[in-house]
This record gives sequence, C-alpha cells and structure tokens, in this order.
Amino acid sequence: MTRPPSVEGFLPIGALISLRHWIYSGIIHTFHPAAVVLLVTFLTMSLLGKKSFCSFICPVGTLSERFWRLGEKALGRNWRVWTWLDVPLRGAKYLLLYFFINIAFLQMPAKALGGFLGSPYWAVADVKMLFFFTRMSALTLVVLIALAALSIPFKNFWCRYLCPYGALVGILSLASPWKIRRKEEVCTQCGTCSRKCPFHLPVDRKKVVRSLECTGCLTCVSNCQADGALAMALPMISSPLPVWTYPLFVLLVFSVGVGWGMVSGYWQTSLVLQDYKVLIPMVSGIGH
Repeated sequence: MTRPPSVEGFLPIGALISLRHWIYSGIIHTFHPAAVVLLVTFLTMSLLGKKSFCSFICPVGTLSERFWRLGEKALGRNWRVWTWLDVPLRGAKYLLLYFFINIAFLQMPAKALGGFLGSPYWAVADVKMLFFFTRMSALTLVVLIALAALSIPFKNFWCRYLCPYGALVGILSLASPWKIRRKEEVCTQCGTCSRKCPFHLPVDRKKVVRSLECTGCLTCVSNCQADGALAMALPMISSPLPVWTYPLFVLLVFSVGVGWGMVSGYWQTSLVLQDYKVLIPMVSGIGH
C-alpha cells in the first residue's frame, strides 16, 4: 500500500518553507511537493472563495463541529466565552501565525532553505507527524483531550482561538469577492442567522459580512427565515445565484489546484521505499 500524497496537507510549517524556497529559487522541492501544492491551493481558495478551506475541507474543523453539535444535543445548548475574554483569546491564533511566519519567512536565511528541505528531518516529516498521533506522549494526549472537551460546550474552540492556519486564510479571505450579503428590504430581523452562526457573527446587523471569522459555511443562509434575504454572493450581481454555485466554485478551485499538482509532476514525493527503510528507524533521533 502506498502513502497518499494528500497527507502532506498536515505539514503546513514545512510547506511554508517550501513555498518560500519556490518563490526564491523557482523550484518546488521534490521531497514533499504535495505539501506546497496543497498550501497554495488552500491559500488561493481563500483569496477567491472565502475561508472555504475551513468549512469544506479541514478535518479538524469537521471534528470540532461534531463535538459542539454533540454538546448541543447532550447539554441542551452551547456556551459563549465572556466578551472580555473572547476578544484577547481570538488574538492567540494570530500570535501563533506570526511565530510560524517569522520562522519560515524572516528568521531562516534564504540560502538555508534548500538545506532544510533536503535534510532527513523534512524527508521524514510525514512519518514524524504519523508518530505524533500513534506514539503520542502523555502530555500530548492530555492536551488533545482538553481541546476536545472544550469544543463540546464552546463552538469551534480550536478554530476560534488557536488555529494559525485559520488565521492565515482568514486574513486572505478579506480579498475574496464572495461574501455573505443581506438584503435589508427583505430581511425580517428575526435574528435566526446570527443565533445559528457557529462563530457568533452579527449577520442580521450587517449588509455585507466581512469578518475574519466567517468561514463561508452557509449555516446562516440555510437557516434564514426570509426567502432571498441572505446569500453568499458576488458584488455587482443583483440577482441571487443558486445556493450550490458557491460550493461548486470552491470545489472547482480545489480541483484545479490539486489537478495541476498531479499533471505537472509536483504531487508524488521523490522519496522511495528504500529511503523510508533507512529513515524510519532514525525518526526518534531526528530533530532532537
């Protein structure tokens, strides 16, 4: 059984370094090319189609949604963090994003990029990520349990407060032409859209939702009580598009990005089975 290249989507920090190397040298490193292809695809999705990566693709976001829906059923409701605490907590993911951007784009000299990407550490990064889950330490287990537990009463706890990837795509999503748009003359001000929003956005008070937190999940649209009052729409288009237009657009961008990686040869790693036979026994000592 071969390793699917898509697992390299779990290597975002190395992918950032690989992206910088591509920009600097014009070459995509061959050890984990799918990592940078997926990163660029997700960033493009955000620039063109809001934070669609978070709402349609991210497996952590999917798990988080399952947890808070479980909490909603088991506890009868979900809770909100106090506003005085919610605002500074939301800044944590941007601090984490700065930390990783600083390492990948500012601290590492450009000439060192190739050395890192050609090192045993990057070569075996996918195996190390696998072992992170299959051979996790007691501390890792406690942290994961705590995050899962917090996601039950509080909607999308990880996504809202701690995910640096979400912070990055959220910033890029501000440039997206797709936005949740509300027709004030049709809206009944029932407030259902805001109550149903997983990220507690005041949709019923906005003509256009431009928040960094909006993932384009369409929950507000699907729960709107006034036909035609709310839609994920493009500017300068007065007639509402069919609700499936936006998800289809997102799927198209994703397919083009991954498809380009496959047909261009930047998808399968250049590492072969013999390389892994040598590297895997060394995993515990690499990077320590």
